[in-house]
Amino acid sequence: MLARGMHCEKTREHPPEEIMRSQPLVFGPVGALLAAATIAAGSAEAENWPAWRGPTGDGVSTETNLPVEWNTERNIAWKLPMPAWSGSTPIVWGDRIFLNVAIDDEDIELWCLDRDTGQPIWTRHLSGGNRRLRKQNMSSPSPVTDGEHVWVMTGTGILKAFDVDGNELWTRDIPASYGRFGLNWGYASSPLLHGGALFVQVLHGMRTDDPSYVLRIDAPSGETVWRVERPSLAVRESPDAYSTPALLEYDGTTEIVITGGDAVTGHDPETGRELWRADGLNPTRQRDYRIVASPLVRDGVIYAPTRVRPLLALRPGGRGDVLDSHVIWSTDDGPDVPTPVTDGEYFYVVNDRGIVYVTDAKTGAPVYGPERIRRGTYSASPVLADGKIYVTNEGGMTTVLRDGPEFEVLAENDFDDYVLSSPAVSEGQIFIRTTGHLYAIGERRPAAVAAEQGAGGAAAAQEAGGVIVAGQVRMGVEDEREAPPVSEERTWRGLAISVGAAAVLVVLVVGGRRWGARRS
Repeated sequence: MLARGMHCEKTREHPPEEIMRSQPLVFGPVGALLAAATIAAGSAEAENWPAWRGPTGDGVSTETNLPVEWNTERNIAWKLPMPAWSGSTPIVWGDRIFLNVAIDDEDIELWCLDRDTGQPIWTRHLSGGNRRLRKQNMSSPSPVTDGEHVWVMTGTGILKAFDVDGNELWTRDIPASYGRFGLNWGYASSPLLHGGALFVQVLHGMRTDDPSYVLRIDAPSGETVWRVERPSLAVRESPDAYSTPALLEYDGTTEIVITGGDAVTGHDPETGRELWRADGLNPTRQRDYRIVASPLVRDGVIYAPTRVRPLLALRPGGRGDVLDSHVIWSTDDGPDVPTPVTDGEYFYVVNDRGIVYVTDAKTGAPVYGPERIRRGTYSASPVLADGKIYVTNEGGMTTVLRDGPEFEVLAENDFDDYVLSSPAVSEGQIFIRTTGHLYAIGERRPAAVAAEQGAGGAAAAQEAGGVIVAGQVRMGVEDEREAPPVSEERTWRGLAISVGAAAVLVVLVVGGRRWGARRS
């Protein structure tokens, strides 16, 4: 356990101008065991991370026995080089991971990875026109999956659907249909998947005179079911919202909750009609009050965060103007960028400066705070799982807090690399995306079943402190055209085990597939 007093250290908190793209795929000691074994099939109870805020859309996971401490080498199953930074969170379903990826200053791609090895399975082109816009690029929206299909939006407004084998099902160009996006910091909202439909918000105004709107798109076909305009009294930058819609279900009723443009609104998913509105997220009508943090719903309470004040908690069931009738509590301790998280008992806010506030989730009564964690800028949203809160700053430092009514720092874990993406949690592992790598932290549960052949060598490498590192060889992928562009030669690096100073040849048996690797 760490002391409560924190000190300031140099951190990496700016997007790098140039990204190395020729780094190897690296397996740590945990990954050595995974890569040298036959991987057991996931249990029916295994929890996926199918969308930006996880299985219930609120950043909460039921996973247990999660890692508490790690660094770039310790407790790492594998790490995959990334060509650029991104605000997009990795999406996990079963044995696959999906990533929205920016490639240089040109293209945006969807990557599908083998969850146990980090090995790419396929990549697909999404859009051209990638560009840097302040701290963002055009890969910020997170994909969403139902386990059979994956849908992904780009900052350029291209929305595509694939099956999990990479076959493209349909594509939409949203700006071509409804006008170009006009957000000051670039489009970053992720689609909400519910009931066979994608709900997509476009709330903007800083760089356009076009109205804000919400779409329902048929997930199987890509056709627009409805489009409704969402009016706002906000001016200048305040109409802009980078939030993602939330799903509200209560008393047999379903609504879509949207925040942005100085208001939180509830919509009928069948028609898009606005059912209720609390037009009080910017009571002083400031001109730069864009909203980044997303709404969340837990135990029948709607939470609507803003830049700072107010953060509103509302009860459902209202119609029309609900600002005076349905607000349960409010606070002036808003997060600005990170979306809060709650277990229904305590409501946790980490603001963009690393200040933690905790309130009673039902009443808004203060529990503790302000408490400072490691100094830095915070854009990633916290995740609540296993009695812990995982909070990552832009410098790559993840602070692990104990949940509950007392402030307690359990660990600080430093990747020393620029991070905008929020963590994902699945089957005992944490996935964190930095500018340089996607990291799989900890051992997958259900754990890998050691194969008689090959497991001993991996165990020996782990005992000797060795790391399975990808060498300068070509991987035996099923189709070399599927390999993502990690190096300019478009080749993949095979596996070599380094034990002390000696490199050895390995043959891996992973899930019945033979992988050969030779020295370069």
